[in-house]
Amino acid sequence: MKTLIIQRRPEPAAGLAIEQQTDPVLARIYASRGISDQAELGRNLKELLPYNSMKGIDAAVERLIVALEQQQRILIVGDFDCDGATSTAVAIEALRMMGAGPVDYLVPNRFEYGYGLSPEIVDVALTQQPQLLITVDNGISSVDGVARATEQGVDVIVTDHHLPGQQLPDACAIVNPNQPGCEFSARSTCGVGVIFYVMIALRRALQQRGWFDQRGLAQPNLGVLLDLVALGTVADVVPLEHNNRTLVYQGLKRIHAGCMRPGIQALIEISGRDPRKLTAADFGFALAPRLNAAGRLEDMSIGIECLLSPDLDYARDLAGTLDELNKERRQIEQEMQQQALTLLNQLELSEDALPWGLALYDQSWHQGVIGILASRIKDRVHRPVIAFAPGDDGEIKGSARSIAGFHIRDGLDAIAARHPQLLRKFGGHAMAAGLTIAADSLALFQQALDEEVHRQLSDDDLQQRVLTDGVLRGDQINLELARLLRESGPWGHHFPEPLFDGEFSLLQQRIVGQRHLKLVLMEPDSGLAVDGIHFNCDLDCWPNENINRVRVVYRLDVNEFRGRQSVQLMVEHLLPL
Repeated sequence: MKTLIIQRRPEPAAGLAIEQQTDPVLARIYASRGISDQAELGRNLKELLPYNSMKGIDAAVERLIVALEQQQRILIVGDFDCDGATSTAVAIEALRMMGAGPVDYLVPNRFEYGYGLSPEIVDVALTQQPQLLITVDNGISSVDGVARATEQGVDVIVTDHHLPGQQLPDACAIVNPNQPGCEFSARSTCGVGVIFYVMIALRRALQQRGWFDQRGLAQPNLGVLLDLVALGTVADVVPLEHNNRTLVYQGLKRIHAGCMRPGIQALIEISGRDPRKLTAADFGFALAPRLNAAGRLEDMSIGIECLLSPDLDYARDLAGTLDELNKERRQIEQEMQQQALTLLNQLELSEDALPWGLALYDQSWHQGVIGILASRIKDRVHRPVIAFAPGDDGEIKGSARSIAGFHIRDGLDAIAARHPQLLRKFGGHAMAAGLTIAADSLALFQQALDEEVHRQLSDDDLQQRVLTDGVLRGDQINLELARLLRESGPWGHHFPEPLFDGEFSLLQQRIVGQRHLKLVLMEPDSGLAVDGIHFNCDLDCWPNENINRVRVVYRLDVNEFRGRQSVQLMVEHLLPL
C-alpha cells in the first residue's frame, strides 16, 4: 500500500455563533462541517423539508387513496438490504395505521431473481392477486417489470432513490428525488426516507378529506416509524446532510427514551448495546449487519418479520436467527478476503503495476458477500474494486465499491457505451453498484474498467488520505469530552465522527480476540497514559516490540467495563515513527 497521507481540516473562521454555544473543541468540529450555529444542526421535525416539492408524490397519493377507499390488495416489493427492509416495514405499518385493506410484501430472493421489480418477480407477485404494487428502495430501472405488471392490469407506484437510467418505467407514479425534474433538494434521501415522505403526504391528504374521523380511526402518529427511518438511513450510508440528520436524530431520540418497536429492541439486545446510549454508528456496525445477513445468505423476510413483529419474544427469536446468520456471514467473508488477498499476491504486481480499477473473481465466492469483500479490498488498495461471484447460465454477478472521485455507476455506464454487449445489467450510485456480465467476458471487462478509471482519475487520486480534526492536548483527552462527542451527533457519511491524530509513546501492545491490538499510549506533553484498541490490525506488522513511538489516527470513545467508564482511543490508523 502507498503511504497514508494525514491531512488536517483547516481552522474555521472566528466569530461564529457556535463558539459561544458549546465546548471549544466541539465548536471547532461543528464549524469545520459547515455548522456556524446550533440551529443548523438538524434537531426539530418542523425543520424537515416539505413533501410538496417531491416530484410524483401527488400522483402517488391519489392512487393510494383509491386503493384505501376500495380496500384494494396492496403488495410492497422491497429490496434485500437494510434500507429495503426498513422501507418495507415503514410502508406496511403506515398503510395499516391509515386503514388500508390487505397489505403484504414480497422481497426478491437475490440468488433466484436478482434485484428490483423484474418481469419474473411480477409473475411471482401476480400469484397473490395484488391490485397495486409499490416498490420501495428499487424500481427506477425496472422498465420491463413495470410494463409486465401494467399488461396484467396492475398499477405500480415506484418509490426509489437510485439514479435513473435513460428510460424511466411507465408507472402510474414515480417518487424519486433523483429523477429528472424533481425539485426536492435533499437528493441524498434513501429509500426508507422516500417512502416515509410518501406516507406523510398520504396522511395529510386523508386528514383533509376527513378520512380518519369518518371511519373512527385514530390519527396516525408517523413518528413511531422514525426508529426504522433512522436505521435505514444510516445503514445505506447516504450523506447525513440537514434533512437526513434530522430524521436520524429524531429516531435515536425515541430509542433513547425507550420508544422503539420490539424488533429494534431485539436487535439492540442481541448486539449487546444499551438503547439509552445508542449511536448512529451502532446502527451501521451492529444492527444493520445482522439485518443484511438475512438478505445476503437466506431471505430478507426474516429481517422484515423481525421489524414488523408486535411481540418482543418472537422478535428476540428472529433476532437470534439474524445473529447466527451474521456470524456465518463473517466467517464466509473472512475466507473470501483471504482468498482475494492470495489472488492479489499471486499477481506479483508492485503497487505501481496494480490495475487502477480492480475486478476479481473466484468461482467459490458467495453472491451475498461480494459487496463486503469489494469494500474490504477497496479499503486495502484504495482504488475502485469489483468482486464477482458465479451466477446462472454462464453469467457472473459483480458488486462494486469505489473511492472519492470515481462515480462507479457512471463509470459502468461509460463502459457500456464503449462496449454495448459487455454489461448485461448494471445499476447503482456513486460509491456502490451491481452488475452482471458473461463469465467469458471477464478479461475484457477487467481491461475496460482499468481504462475507464485511468480516464477519470490521476495517480494523486489513488493516494490514500485521511482527514482529521487535528491534535488533542493531553488535558483534552478526557471522559467528559468523549461523552460530549458521543452525544453531539448523529455522525455519519458527509458529517463524519470527529477523528484526531497525534504522536504517542507506545507503552504496551498485545493481541486480544485474535485480530485486535490492545494498546497503552502516553501523550508526551502531559504524560497521560491512555488505553487504545486497534480492531482488525495487520498481524504481519503488529505487535512489534521494536516500535516505541507511533502516530495515531483515532476517535475518542467511552469504554465501559464492569460498570466503570474510562476514556479510550479507537485507533483507525497506527503508523510507526
